[in-house]
Amino acid sequence: MSGVVRPLRNDRQSLYPVLMIAAGVALILGSIAWLVYSTRQSAARAASFTQAVSTPRVPYPDTHRISLQEAKASFDSGSAVFIDVRGEPYFSQGHIPGALSITENDLDSRLKDLDPSKWIITYCT
Repeated sequence: MSGVVRPLRNDRQSLYPVLMIAAGVALILGSIAWLVYSTRQSAARAASFTQAVSTPRVPYPDTHRISLQEAKASFDSGSAVFIDVRGEPYFSQGHIPGALSITENDLDSRLKDLDPSKWIITYCT
């Protein structure tokens, strides 16, 4: 019988390629799992940041807020008193014409000095 005689391989040599393939598959699956996890974490952080930016903390949530158009209309008609609550250094740098400078801390004690028939509009920016 003619032919090539091949040496018999032991069991360890025949398992080596299988173990290498299994390790490669495990590495690929682990990489995919890590990528999916990190993408979800990034999306969750982005959603949390977006929510925080789109819903800013309002210092006095029970205070009625008005639009710029409403404030302008009441200014033009003279039906409101504007109070700048930022304090004197900021008030002297610029304010609404005719506005009073009353700090937030002094506002409660000074309300009695204001005309009760007028709308009182406070602002700080």
